Amino acid sequence: MMENIITIRNIYKIYNEGDSEVRALNGISMDVDKGEFVAIVGQSGSGKSTLMNTLGCLDVPTAGEYLLDGENVEDLSEDELSEVRNRKIGFIFQGFNLVPGLTALENVELPLSYRRIPREERRELAEDALQRVGLGRRMRHRPGQMSGGQQQRVAIARAIAARPPIILADEPTGNLDTKSGSAVMEILHGLHQEGKTILLITHDEAIARQAQRRITIRDGVIVP
Repeated sequence: MMENIITIRNIYKIYNEGDSEVRALNGISMDVDKGEFVAIVGQSGSGKSTLMNTLGCLDVPTAGEYLLDGENVEDLSEDELSEVRNRKIGFIFQGFNLVPGLTALENVELPLSYRRIPREERRELAEDALQRVGLGRRMRHRPGQMSGGQQQRVAIARAIAARPPIILADEPTGNLDTKSGSAVMEILHGLHQEGKTILLITHDEAIARQAQRRITIRDGVIVP
């Protein structure tokens, strides 16, 4: 029997409550098993990014229940939420969000330093992550000296360096050419084979078909 790592029940995210309210999420319920590869699909404005932010503990729902690896997120303080994010979730975004003045290695090390991981261990984790995404020879390069595909691989290395069990990828191939996009998907498949839980947000049908399961969201609700 598979074990849920994510359980959400009747999640609402409502902006401007009252007459002009917008229901970005409108009573969503879903489960994700440990080690599953799930694509969350929807057009722009469907609510998929709001759902991603909620699942990633970047945003708090207006109502509903969210259990992350058995822990009720609603009960956590800001500091505890931050700790859960750091420990359990690796984020990959469409915009690579790298610091231009830092090398690839320094970019990957940065979030590890926030976690107060000792310098030597930090360096080891960052180097290992960059090797795993095929950038062992580019560690000293800055983002401006790299292609878009290489920058996204640095971003993936940053997401996986602390070895979190969950990877949330928001349109990770959105800014890339086909070849670079395929390389990114290959890395995600490799992480999945290692037992990571992958949640991939995309509007690209070809990318969504590569997941084990797809969840389609429209106007803040999951549709068949």
